[in-house]
Amino acid sequence: MFRQRKRVKLAEIEPDLIRLERRLFLKNGLSLGALTMLTGCDLTDGDAVDKVLWALSRWNDKVQAALFDPTKLAPVYTEADITKPFPFNAFYDVDDVPEIDGNDWKLEVSGLVEDKSPWPLARLRGLPQASQITRHICIEGWSAIGQWSGVPFRAFLEQVGADLKAKYVGFKCADRYYSSLDMATALHPQTILALDYGKDPLPPEYGFPLKLRVPTKLGFKNPKHIGALFVTNDNPGGYWEDQGYNWYSGS
Repeated sequence: MFRQRKRVKLAEIEPDLIRLERRLFLKNGLSLGALTMLTGCDLTDGDAVDKVLWALSRWNDKVQAALFDPTKLAPVYTEADITKPFPFNAFYDVDDVPEIDGNDWKLEVSGLVEDKSPWPLARLRGLPQASQITRHICIEGWSAIGQWSGVPFRAFLEQVGADLKAKYVGFKCADRYYSSLDMATALHPQTILALDYGKDPLPPEYGFPLKLRVPTKLGFKNPKHIGALFVTNDNPGGYWEDQGYNWYSGS
């Protein structure tokens, strides 16, 4: 027996579209205003609406990737501009920040790389370091300026013999978070594996022992407490991306 699907008008689902637009943060040209092309059209409820919205999100990913300039730098600031205190933000309370022993910690490397040996903190600190004072932009609508130092990610990927023609780099974290980047962003000169905040090692609430700092992306694309990374041609998704956030999410 077939169930007759309820058909709804755009006006009936517009609040949901607005909420999803905020989540997807389609600031590079695709907004709810662009969805006027759907005005007057009938949309089936549930699954069909989701398919439309996911298709729009994937289209937006392609647009942002096409617009991305691998040589254009995000704005940099002075120490006087640093936000104090820099805010804590995660999908859990600060009391639940993972406790990690830096002496035992090692970064696991896998996927399309030649050298899959693990990286303890001392080995990472032995690589050339870079520092930046840049703005963290949160999808929730706030921003803050902070100072991070660490290994330029491109230099690290070259060090391990990563396939730089691969499409993605994925990350797994000690706090159950996971995320991924397009390779062009991974190779951007301001993308770093951050080991320090300010003049000191990363405090636990900011991602000890290792955080990805990507000033050309929104904040949720900057995973903390990284324990493993891998290079792949299959999109690894992400904690928030798999719940509907726009995957590319350039800032």
